[in-house]
Amino acid sequence: MKYQLIGKNITVTDGIRSAVEKKLSRMEKYFVITDDVNCRVVVRSYKIGAKIEVTIFTPQMDFRAEVTNNDLYAGVDLAIDKLEGQMRKLKTRMDRTKAKQGLGKSIAFENFEADLKEMEKEDHVVRTKSYYLEGMTLEEAITRMEALDHPFFIYLDKEDDRISVCYSREEGGYGVIQAENPLK
Repeated sequence: MKYQLIGKNITVTDGIRSAVEKKLSRMEKYFVITDDVNCRVVVRSYKIGAKIEVTIFTPQMDFRAEVTNNDLYAGVDLAIDKLEGQMRKLKTRMDRTKAKQGLGKSIAFENFEADLKEMEKEDHVVRTKSYYLEGMTLEEAITRMEALDHPFFIYLDKEDDRISVCYSREEGGYGVIQAENPLK
């Protein structure tokens, strides 16, 4: 796996780099390692604590964990724990559906240990909702999202006929996720 460490408000020293890469190397057992599997770690330092973002890019799917902790190294451990939890959850879901969805090319499913307790707690769909997407502007969508007091809102963008999701960002402001393919 190729590693990329980026420091924001912090200089990534050789000591930090080697410690983070050593900790992340335990994730390699979950992947079929090729030149296409990359790991990017962004470390942000604040007055108190640090934020660690770990993203593993594979050709079929990306995995991401974000942790804020007072200790950089403990934060890396927590991020790895989150990623391993995601991997176990994915493994359980793939076993249940009997479909690997093309992930077999990147993920070494045989290296997962089945955790029965984790399987018992497995999330499942408890509600399905559908509704007609109205064409509207981003401003209208934000207004409706705020009126409903939801963290996100799905709408049909009036300008380009694309399904879009506006959402409130934790840092303030709004974000938009938009489908690349327009409706036919």
